[in-house]
Formats: sequence, structure tokens, C-alpha cells
Amino acid sequence: MSSDVLKRAKSLLGLGREPEPDTVSRKKPVQIHHAVGIVPGPRACSEVRKLVGQRFLSREAPRLPLRDCDRPDCSCRYEHHEDRRRGPRRAREMGVAIDGYEGEEQREKLKRGRRKGDR
Repeated sequence: MSSDVLKRAKSLLGLGREPEPDTVSRKKPVQIHHAVGIVPGPRACSEVRKLVGQRFLSREAPRLPLRDCDRPDCSCRYEHHEDRRRGPRRAREMGVAIDGYEGEEQREKLKRGRRKGDR
């Protein structure tokens, strides 16, 4: 009797059965900083044109068509990017040495400890 109750509870919760192979959706792995930009269609509304050049994290991007879109045949779309940031952000990534020295580190590594007896 308890096994019948357990089977019934599993069936009500959708547990214990495998999904059919043709209904299983295969999703791409989500990148943490995946971003999108909005590409306006040929007859884009003014609201979309204000957002051109901006990147949004994909989970925070406004849905298309925009709420204030006045075009019934909106053809705006998303452009996908791996990251919300563009280009190098740090001076070193741009080939500029902030500290003025570009060579290898030449300082000797100190031994552990600060006391004379530790050396």
C-alpha cells in the first residue's frame, strides 16, 4: 500500500518518469557576462534609436519590441556579444606601462619571515 502511495505522489509531482527525447530542449551554456546590443530595423522607432550602441547583460536587456514602440511591424533584433565590455579596459592591456618599466621583475624574492632568525 505504501508503495502505491509513493508512486502516486511521484506521478503527481512529475517525478520518476523520463522526458520524451523529442521534447527535450538543448540549451547552450550561459556565459556569466553574455551581452546583447539592439540593432534597429530599417524603419525603427525613436525609442530603439536611443539605445543604439549600448550593451546590456542578456538577462537585463529590454524585450523587443519595446513597450513604447509605435511600429506594428517591428524588425529590430539583438546582436550577441560575449561580454558587455568593449576593447581593452586597462592601460597595460593597451600597451601602456603606468609604472614606466616594462621589463621582467628583477627584485630578489625574500625568504619567508621577517625576523633575522627566519633567514
